[in-house]
Amino acid sequence: TYIICRYSGDLGPKLRVGDKQGPEGFYEVNSAQMNPWSRNHLSFNLGYPNDYDQALKRSGSALMVHGGCNSTGCYAMTDYYMDEIYTLADAALGRGQAAFQVHIFPFRLTSSNLDPYLNSPWYSFWLNLKQGYDLFETYQLPPQVEVINKRYVFSHHYDRSIAQIDP
Repeated sequence: TYIICRYSGDLGPKLRVGDKQGPEGFYEVNSAQMNPWSRNHLSFNLGYPNDYDQALKRSGSALMVHGGCNSTGCYAMTDYYMDEIYTLADAALGRGQAAFQVHIFPFRLTSSNLDPYLNSPWYSFWLNLKQGYDLFETYQLPPQVEVINKRYVFSHHYDRSIAQIDP
């Protein structure tokens, strides 16, 4: 878990090019998305739009996690934290892991943290994200993530049931 130094926009996911929002959701990064020569110290491309974003016809590209502390739609982590993140990611990919997941939430998705946002237009989206969040919190391992009918659907090899809340 890393606190983001700087991001642009408000709570809620990126919807389109130019909205200055950062993505929220579940992303996967492989070695082709890594950039050790970034102008922002080190970086990797999140792979936005992912299958979920594409299903909802969201637009944008080259949304990065990078060093520094300035951002317009990306996630600036500071050079210090980006050194650690990049080193861990690069080591995993270099030792045969095909990709790693990046989970991006607007805040810790506990029930008490969600309660104040009951009337938010993003509440049902965040409840959907919470299903994956809860699986990770339970097993301390990333869940399997799919997109079915414009929703994230999660499972875990320790829990063969599919976590899904009806909209």
